[in-house]
Amino acid sequence: MNIAYLSTFYPFRGGIAQFNAALYNALKQQGHEVNAFTFTRQYPTMLFPGKTQMVQPGDPAEVIPSIRILDSMNPLNWVNTANTINKTHPDVMLMKYWMSYLAPSLGTVAGRMKKRGTKVVSIIDNAIPHEKKFFDKAFARYFFKRNSAFVAMSEEVKGDILSIRPDANVLLKPHPLYDHFGKRINREEAHQQLKLDPKKKTLLFFGFIREYKGLDILIDAFDALDESYQLVIAGEMYGSFDVYQKQIDANKNRERIHAHVRYIGDAEVPAFFSSADAVVLPYRTATQSGITAIAYHFESPLIISDAGGLGEIVHHEKTGLVVPDVNPENLAEAIRAYFSRYDQNKFMEEIRLLKSTLSWDAFTDSLLNFVASVS
Repeated sequence: MNIAYLSTFYPFRGGIAQFNAALYNALKQQGHEVNAFTFTRQYPTMLFPGKTQMVQPGDPAEVIPSIRILDSMNPLNWVNTANTINKTHPDVMLMKYWMSYLAPSLGTVAGRMKKRGTKVVSIIDNAIPHEKKFFDKAFARYFFKRNSAFVAMSEEVKGDILSIRPDANVLLKPHPLYDHFGKRINREEAHQQLKLDPKKKTLLFFGFIREYKGLDILIDAFDALDESYQLVIAGEMYGSFDVYQKQIDANKNRERIHAHVRYIGDAEVPAFFSSADAVVLPYRTATQSGITAIAYHFESPLIISDAGGLGEIVHHEKTGLVVPDVNPENLAEAIRAYFSRYDQNKFMEEIRLLKSTLSWDAFTDSLLNFVASVS
């Protein structure tokens, strides 16, 4: 199959670029022709409050040979992008969609490719963004109308797609594991690398820090725990960390909160997940989370809120705990229960059983069979 793949690739960094690189490699390994296309400008700085969108010197990134062509801010460029992609004569064009800002540019390219007879299939991370704007549904409707079919990685996202386009053809397929970080390392070695106390029960909050992810809930919950716990916060802040730092400063357990508020490079990831007895995701809203895919790769059990699609990914009392009505009190109680009532090794055994169903090959097979069925 001749595939055009328009999305975020190297030299851009982050989870979406990592997802695209892994899927690109899986498609190539199965013998398909894949041409990758990416942005010249993904979005303006005002929409990216982190330090940089680009891979930095020293970052061990997957270098995908993509053509930088799409300027999301320049409508005059969008037609040219479609014309260039069309010259590769693809059977299908794949895209990723996660925020409404990208709907006009991606939708215009999709519409022109579809009119020329190319199937257009988009993998939808968020049909409706977590931090909602009044134009989200209108922009999504524009984009969805110009697609042939969609892939959703949670029931929550599938439902959102169908709420905007009821006749949509949607494949439901869980997020595959991020397996490019290497193997889990020894817990003691991980604690040594991060300067943690190996005798403490270690909780990990990992990923970009945004309001909807509920870090404030976790910090308050940590205040209610005893001195046998330590909390690791690892991720780049979207905006100012000041409000969380004030919470930490007021926390009675502040000496056991270890904050790494910066972008965490791929080479550092194994130490953080290998040090954790549990990964805690107290999200207020969610669709699916790439963090669960990393946690499962490292066989790290999760304690999560019952938000959106997270409850579909974490099997309660098997691969972790799902906390209903998450708030500091309920979360603190769930953390205590995790260590006092459950066997962490059994959680890890269940994760190992689940991992075989979440491979990139399995995801790719389902995707290609779905594409073949799309008219």
